[in-house]
Amino acid sequence: MQDVGRAIRPETRPPGTDGLRTDVLRTDVLRIEDLHLSFATHGQLTEVVKGISLRVPAGKTVALVGESGSGKTVISQAVMGLLPRNGVIEAGRILFADPAKAGAGVDIATLPRDGRAIRKLRGGRIGMIFQEPMSSLSPVHTIGNQIEEALQLHQRKPRREARRVTEHMLGLVGFRDPHRSYDQYPFELSGGLRQRAMLAMALICQPALLIADEPTTALDVTIQAQVLKLMKQLQAEMGMAILLITHDLGVVANMADEVVVVYRGQVMEAGTVDDVFRRPQHPYLKALLKASPDFDMKPGERLVALREVAPVLPQSLARREITANTPPLLSVRNLRKSYGAKNNRVVAVEDVSFDVARGQCLGLVGESGSGKTTVGHMLMRSRSADAGSVVFNDGTGPVDVLALGEAQLRAFRPRMQMIFQDPVSSLSPRMTVLDIIREPMIIQNRLSDTEQKRRAMELMECVGLDPRFLSRYPHSFSGGQRQRIGIARALALNPDLIICDEPVSALDVSVQAQVLNLLKDLQSSLGLTYFFISHNLAVVHYMAARIAVMARGRLVEIGPREAIFTRPAHPYTRTLLKAVPLPDLDRRLDFASCVPTGGASDPASWPEEFRPAAPGRLGLIDLGGGHCVLADAGCTARDLTAA
Repeated sequence: MQDVGRAIRPETRPPGTDGLRTDVLRTDVLRIEDLHLSFATHGQLTEVVKGISLRVPAGKTVALVGESGSGKTVISQAVMGLLPRNGVIEAGRILFADPAKAGAGVDIATLPRDGRAIRKLRGGRIGMIFQEPMSSLSPVHTIGNQIEEALQLHQRKPRREARRVTEHMLGLVGFRDPHRSYDQYPFELSGGLRQRAMLAMALICQPALLIADEPTTALDVTIQAQVLKLMKQLQAEMGMAILLITHDLGVVANMADEVVVVYRGQVMEAGTVDDVFRRPQHPYLKALLKASPDFDMKPGERLVALREVAPVLPQSLARREITANTPPLLSVRNLRKSYGAKNNRVVAVEDVSFDVARGQCLGLVGESGSGKTTVGHMLMRSRSADAGSVVFNDGTGPVDVLALGEAQLRAFRPRMQMIFQDPVSSLSPRMTVLDIIREPMIIQNRLSDTEQKRRAMELMECVGLDPRFLSRYPHSFSGGQRQRIGIARALALNPDLIICDEPVSALDVSVQAQVLNLLKDLQSSLGLTYFFISHNLAVVHYMAARIAVMARGRLVEIGPREAIFTRPAHPYTRTLLKAVPLPDLDRRLDFASCVPTGGASDPASWPEEFRPAAPGRLGLIDLGGGHCVLADAGCTARDLTAA
């Protein structure tokens, strides 16, 4: 890889060389040269990293970009000395040069995996933020204990001094009350705070190199913006280098100085962030850029998936005809849900009302904890509502979903199905794909065994999977394939409405484009109706004709897609839009203003029109064209437009 410009993957590369000038080499904290990694399975070696070379200069951020399975995480594990036991470094060097120590660096590839040398580097001079903070933090130890443990392993300090340093680091990464947070457990923290705790643990020893493996994948846009801003600030203060592993090109555009694009264990293209975004050369990089949804897409424009799925529609699934003046398929009014003891109730959903038109997609966006998923589960009756009504009307007569008895609800279930957020945990590992797709038909006593198997085969073709895979188990499929199995299961009973709860949040951008295109094709071909829940505004912009925005349990704005994205009225909606990292170097995030100090959903940061002092004064104000915003009932549309 060259120190300036870009490098397109050559057919051959001389071992141990990367074309860097000697004066540049002295500034590199990490340099990987012609790395070959393999895994031993059933007595054979399978190569997964095939001669990758890259560098991470001191004080700079290098982004390692690619799909799942491209080798990104394996490379980070090799740098940290955390390869699985069956992982083998067959060739190449991993050179780490600590700026705090003069002289030659160390080749991590040659260090014993459990030796003292690598343990001294790991967590001390090289820190790492893992992708999933909940599974990376011990549930039985406090946040303070876990961060302090990392400090004591590398810098022995008296107990009181160690706690002081730990609380100081918690304050640096944005905990409002470090002293109290020290004694909290991971389950008591939100996803954003858990990720901040991971950041504190990685930085407590002030490392020279920070490896961030998908640090913001599962976070809302506002929390993501806060974490990215924090990483930039701490990098400037500590002068550390960052190796950022991600598939989000918006994050890359806002964070990286240099970019390395990998595919199936090989470098496809590398160079400065300006070169990679403004002058992409390799077809794979161009395809990744086209697969990312953005706000500039025109109506009807499709994402360009790397591997398109062409649905073969089952003959047994009926297409719904949509006529003019059809009543809404779903009408929700004054929905309410609260949790907790009688004297300490927490309101999760408050006075939520909306309609979902037949054959359309309504998108629901908001931060984690805003009540989005709770609304979806109340529509499905998997959670009970405290108050409100949910009326389903497919043309055969209105059905009050919340009033259905047990037998009636069982008979109604096929008309409304759900696609879940996590394609791994939502599929039973003990069931074959055939059993998973047949299960709804068996429960509802639909079709004979032969017809069920035939429909399962049709549904596999419908979602772009080979019917011969029906005898396999979920673990043998990729994340995108598992999500398509979930879609097939949701279609098994030929529903009218599908609730999509963050269906692509766990997927790479290329696989995400594939699944989104499939959902749109199914909607147009079968006349399906979607209620699409997501925190990704670009995805909702691509999928939904109407969009509802939720904050702290209430709908704060609802309207047509164009109105929400071009004329947002509520300050919360505006903040969400400002916090979206776009894969565009000319529209980078303004970290100084994109997220208010108290958080996007903090009413204290909103103008007075949107936070009336008297309780009960809030109401939806019609701005025209089906665009409504939650504000003081005494305000007019002109007042709010001016605000």
